[in-house]
Amino acid sequence: MPGEFVTLASASGDLAVGHVEAHSVTGPGVTTGFGRLLGSVHPDARLNARGAKPFESAIVAAADTAVLELVHESAKATLAVGTLASYPGVDARLLPHRFNRHTFWCGQSGSGKTFALGVLIEQLLSHTDLPVVIFDPNSDFVKLDRVRPGASEEEAELLRSREIRILRPDGDGEHLRARFTALPFPVKAALLRLDPLLDRDEYNTMLHLEGAFQNEDTVALMRRLLGSENPGEHALALRIDNLNVLAWSVWAREEVAATEVIVDRPNATVLDLGGFEFAEEPLIAALSVLDDLWARREERRPILIVIDEAHNLCSPDLTSPLQVAIREQIMQIAAEGRKFGLWLLLSTQRPSKVHPSIISQCDNLALMKMSSPHDLEELGTIFGFAPAALVSQSPNFRQGEALFAGGFAPGPVIVQVRDRLTVEGGVDVPVPLRGPVSG
Repeated sequence: MPGEFVTLASASGDLAVGHVEAHSVTGPGVTTGFGRLLGSVHPDARLNARGAKPFESAIVAAADTAVLELVHESAKATLAVGTLASYPGVDARLLPHRFNRHTFWCGQSGSGKTFALGVLIEQLLSHTDLPVVIFDPNSDFVKLDRVRPGASEEEAELLRSREIRILRPDGDGEHLRARFTALPFPVKAALLRLDPLLDRDEYNTMLHLEGAFQNEDTVALMRRLLGSENPGEHALALRIDNLNVLAWSVWAREEVAATEVIVDRPNATVLDLGGFEFAEEPLIAALSVLDDLWARREERRPILIVIDEAHNLCSPDLTSPLQVAIREQIMQIAAEGRKFGLWLLLSTQRPSKVHPSIISQCDNLALMKMSSPHDLEELGTIFGFAPAALVSQSPNFRQGEALFAGGFAPGPVIVQVRDRLTVEGGVDVPVPLRGPVSG
């Protein structure tokens, strides 16, 4: 069946391993299909990915567990994310070194998308030194530092040894904050809704005050601007006051900013974007981090940028100045960040909700249950490496099943995702049920 691995024994005695991508019944007892060769099996039980020889005919057989292990070993696939749907009980593994490409992760509501993403992040934390920063709009990953009861002690110990920082808007623990003075001038202008042409006087005033906005205490600066006899400075102060910008809790002031945490590269940094009072605050927190990572790109320090519910930050329909600014920054990272070690993992419910120029830069695909024919057609067009026969099965996926295709998988495969090692933050709210009626 499509997605399964096979062995091909030629008349000369050579043994190759292949992967089936499509097939059809073309006559009584006749099946026609195609796939690709993954390599040849050496007598010493190694898989040579470049050693498959051409052949005129071969006997095809389903690959056994030993061959599947060879496939994973040859590809250096070590991240155990679940079991292969076609081989119950056999681990499905991804290639950690191929997360140096952008990844697109999608599935409709209820597919288990965020749960499965948590499984992957746990595996990356346990088995690599790749730092991860997670943009978490629904508080799904705020318990990533808590190992779930029942997790194997060996895996639990690996996770406990990692530095995981959880930054939240309020409450106990570390807070998610941005430093106003460190924001680039275009971001400051965007949060004040200043257009260089429509608001040219105030924009120009702020442009000439940029040094003050970088260094001076914002409260003292506001007092000075409000008392200024310069009409432009006074108008700028009124704008800031009317927007109530200085009252936002996102500003670091005496606290540590998120950028100052991430620069030290903890194993994982969770940015809990939910819970702010003002709608602009999570955008400022996210944009400050993305801008800082981009500004430091020449340092070439690898990091995986995980954006859950990515449509909140990079939808083509976003129109506010801050929303446009953050989408353009993500587009820039998608187009140019890979060579600097800035790798994206975008998770969303529908591909149409993410700007197409961002999706087109992704080389890895994780597809969970999706019933929309339009969305599946779009995915098939963008991700030509994902076999159509497997993509078409998505509407029938059970919760927790996913198609993995692209560079991070030994071959396009359907996987039943494993259990989480850590506590999931945003579990579904259950339906209240009545107890049994007596009498």
